[in-house]
Amino acid sequence: MVVSICADTSKNYSNGLGYSATSGSIGCSQFSAAASDDTCLNGEILPISNLKIYSFSDMKLSTKNFKSDSVLGIGGFGTVYKGWVDEKTLAPTKAGTGMIVAIKKLNAESTQGFEEWQSEVNFLGRLSHPNLVKLLGYCSEEKELLLVYEFMPKGSLENHLFRRSAAIEPLSWDLRLKIAIGAARGLAFLHTSEKKVIYRDFKASNILLDGNYNAKISDFGLAKLGPSGSNSHVTTRVMGTYGYAAPEYVETGHLYVKSDVYGFGVVLLEMLTGLRALDTKRPNGREKLVEWVKPMLSNKRKLKSIMDARMEGQYSSKAATLAAQITLKCLEGDPKNRPSMKEVTNVLEQIEAMKEKPKESIRKSEHSSSHRNRQSPRSRQSPRQTNDRESPRSRQSPRKPNDHGFSAGSGNIMRGHSGGGVFNGNFSIPRAQIRDLWLMVE
Repeated sequence: MVVSICADTSKNYSNGLGYSATSGSIGCSQFSAAASDDTCLNGEILPISNLKIYSFSDMKLSTKNFKSDSVLGIGGFGTVYKGWVDEKTLAPTKAGTGMIVAIKKLNAESTQGFEEWQSEVNFLGRLSHPNLVKLLGYCSEEKELLLVYEFMPKGSLENHLFRRSAAIEPLSWDLRLKIAIGAARGLAFLHTSEKKVIYRDFKASNILLDGNYNAKISDFGLAKLGPSGSNSHVTTRVMGTYGYAAPEYVETGHLYVKSDVYGFGVVLLEMLTGLRALDTKRPNGREKLVEWVKPMLSNKRKLKSIMDARMEGQYSSKAATLAAQITLKCLEGDPKNRPSMKEVTNVLEQIEAMKEKPKESIRKSEHSSSHRNRQSPRSRQSPRQTNDRESPRSRQSPRKPNDHGFSAGSGNIMRGHSGGGVFNGNFSIPRAQIRDLWLMVE
């Protein structure tokens, strides 16, 4: 069996946007024939002709002839440039005119290029969802292969979690939760299609953020159609990013839909701790985040010590404990014991709904109750205080379409509302499972 698991060596350019041109691996994907089946997903399947086809001269015009000051990121696939297109027609325009797009250009010397480029076109070119990055068009001219995406102004989750810079503010608890929910919805959409799609390389650098911190999954170079019929998995060459790949996949080459759930658990752990999945600069025994921190997730006292200090005072103990418990379930060694992404999404939404009332509201409620029940001993009790800070989302203006004319809202797609997306149906987690999770934090 050929093993191509590697450390994430993608480079982020100096602008701090966090765009990466890598698929997080060395080698080519084993993508097969998604383009031949127009009914492969329950979501909206777009015709390939829906994508705009660009010439190489179009791409040169859009990027100022690929000048270095247009570079957004560099990686194994090649280089990502900032480009410009007309907002309505998507025709290339000169820099500064129209709307900004991200243009990924294949490195001619790349060994992983064509198949991953083809995988991106076949998957992202046919899927439309608020939590998947939108592919606008492509260029295939002689040896030149390029992809044109919507521009994500906030860059990658990886940069916001790990890059220490005055230009990048630490993500609050509320924003991390919002991002996690959006990414979970994107994965759930892929997993619940008629022919399931396994993303295969879920990590913080592949989660991009729009201007309102809505999460969108990018980079489908390693995506693969999941098992069909009664099959539980597909067997494939092992590829991905070290520290995120599920153990059963690394050890056997068996790829399950729930192998993605493990990767999601690793990213959740990074969001809770503010630490990278793999960091060889940490002391012995702490290089691998999952091995080091996983045993602490079920211990309330130890959990407090590993939570990212930059979020201190922004969440309740119960919310943190519930988040730790769903993370722990995602990281189960046996894929059969991991929750589905539908279930993960529902639990994260339960946590989001746990926000305590602002102190002002509590005081008003207490005053009203005291006035009505002067003789009741309970009316003299002080209300429970909260350390939660004002949610950044409560200060945001109503959601507006982003710079590209598409809805920037993540939408309540898991509750039957598409939010501009393409997923139908209500997601539900069995009451017994929700009850079990709540009992863990009582």
